[in-house]
Amino acid sequence: MGLLGTLLGIIGFTIGVPLGLLLGFFFFIYSKPSKESKEPSIRPIHEFDSKELHALLPDIPFWIKNPDYDRVDWMNKFVSDMWPYLDKAICKTIRNTTKPIFDQYIGKFCIESIEFEHLTLGTLPPTFHGVKVYETQERELVMEPAIRWAGNPNIIISLKLLSLKLAIQLVDFQMFLLPRVTLKPLVPSFPCFANLKVSLTEKPHVDFGLIFFGADIMAIPGLYRFVQETIKEQVANLYHWPNTLEIPILDSSRATKKPVGILHVKIVRASNLRKMDILGKSDPYVKLSLTGERLPTKKTSIKMSNLNPEWNESFRLIVKDPETQVLELHVFDWEKVKAHDKLGMQTVPLSLLTPYETKELTLDLLKNMNPNDPHNKRNRGKIVLELTFNPFKEEHDRFSGFTDEGKNSIIRRSSTNISSNGGVLSVTIESAEDVEGKHHSNPYALLLFRGEHKKTKVIKKSRNPRWNEAFQFVLEEEPIDEKIHIEVMSKRKGFNFYPKESLGHVEINLTDVVNNGRINERYHLINSRNGVIHVEIRWSTV
Repeated sequence: MGLLGTLLGIIGFTIGVPLGLLLGFFFFIYSKPSKESKEPSIRPIHEFDSKELHALLPDIPFWIKNPDYDRVDWMNKFVSDMWPYLDKAICKTIRNTTKPIFDQYIGKFCIESIEFEHLTLGTLPPTFHGVKVYETQERELVMEPAIRWAGNPNIIISLKLLSLKLAIQLVDFQMFLLPRVTLKPLVPSFPCFANLKVSLTEKPHVDFGLIFFGADIMAIPGLYRFVQETIKEQVANLYHWPNTLEIPILDSSRATKKPVGILHVKIVRASNLRKMDILGKSDPYVKLSLTGERLPTKKTSIKMSNLNPEWNESFRLIVKDPETQVLELHVFDWEKVKAHDKLGMQTVPLSLLTPYETKELTLDLLKNMNPNDPHNKRNRGKIVLELTFNPFKEEHDRFSGFTDEGKNSIIRRSSTNISSNGGVLSVTIESAEDVEGKHHSNPYALLLFRGEHKKTKVIKKSRNPRWNEAFQFVLEEEPIDEKIHIEVMSKRKGFNFYPKESLGHVEINLTDVVNNGRINERYHLINSRNGVIHVEIRWSTV
């Protein structure tokens, strides 16, 4: 009996303990309080003691705790009024996004169907507890909203497995986020920013319940903390700063119209040009330019009394959008007195060119680009030219249509007449602050570099002008130990004893630009009391 009793005791303990734990767990899960929960007491904050105030600190809005955060009641009002419509739009997006993901599992693991039985985000919208906006010298807008959402969503996912229908319900969802939203770069095309970048400055806090077979499985001891920590770690690995989620909105190079490369044009020769002079031949020369640019056109030398001229002259043009820009060629007959006669024209879309590859073209000259004009059928001669488009080094990823070996061989073949130290110096005059003249304040910026003069538009009656104008200089050699002179001037039209006056100037050494590729700084203006100018300079090489 002693041995039998011992065995029965062991068996009873082995079966009784798990059974008791299971019964206790289900009693804990399914039990409901006998009394209804009491309404929270509402008291003035001055009646709370220090312990109660300390417990309330996490719930106090950021704009109260942190003076860098701004109160945004208007945004909460906007979200609240828009929430019924945002709820439907977001839920529709969730359905469309998850449908192909669910479809991948149908037919696998005995799964017959997966679908949302019910999907709504509830009636309680998220709230913004404050927004912090950063001021930077870049063309960007950086803000950090503090977002909290204690929602009442009703999300039920129905899973049909071996003809058995299972339903999982998400309830009591709470979330606290501190994201950093960056709109960069700011561009003059709607919606006025090219990329949306989102990262988390802190690990997110997420809390929710999962109802399965009528029980909240998140109440299982240890599972709640495990799920929370797993969500925090997974989201942090993806989006915790410095990791970011980048959403492209516009093509930044097109929107900003920044230079992406150099077009090398060699005007070789022309043949069988029309005779325009009665007593002699024509005196031809060629004008060339790219569409979408307001820069002065470049032109060849004049070949006197020649209907088959040979120039062999090379030009370099800055390319900003090779997919849409067009090279325009106009051949003229030079005249000493009257207007120059047009001998013909032709265009070449840059999209026809292969990066790094020299292409020789022989084109028929036309009167105009109207295909229905009968005058274009008349023979006006031909023009021969060589074209090479070399993107900048930082744009190689965009034009990576070649293997590295093929690209290197093409570069060697096409760069025989290109200086390895040459490039483009881009100077962007962003703005100025606290510039004021003694007689008038109509400021504009004047750039002087290697004998070239370029200037911005005039901003009338302003002490804080904003130009945001870019200028480019094509250079044969890198500008080591050179300086660029920038002067803020003011002028007034009409009769005036002081038509122009200087508001301050600065000289910028370009050594750092060549070594670093870019500088973006504010400079104090010399001969100005408090004047400051914001300048961005880039050095790009092919």
